Amino acid sequence: MATFKDMEDSLKSFIMQEQSDAHNVKTMNAAKYNNIKIWMDPTRNQTPHVVIRISISEAVFTLNGFNKLNGGLGYEERIVQKWFGRYGVKDKLTELWNFAEKNKEDH
Repeated sequence: MATFKDMEDSLKSFIMQEQSDAHNVKTMNAAKYNNIKIWMDPTRNQTPHVVIRISISEAVFTLNGFNKLNGGLGYEERIVQKWFGRYGVKDKLTELWNFAEKNKEDH
């Protein structure tokens, strides 16, 4: 089973790859992506979702369709949406959601 850390590393790698193809590669601050955080909180929001924080920006997206519930990620939001569309990402996030839901009921 994938972990949140695995998903954070996957997103960081994807953003770095996307940015390396961009015209601003010389001004890109790679350290900004060292603190990407991904989590879910089924106790606060019953809708299957994922919270993604990049630096000081944070957004909540549904797992079904990756619609934004609130927040924003600035220009990286487009890249994060592209990452979500990659093969296996939605499945891994859904698996993490199901695990979080199960653990919520155990507490």
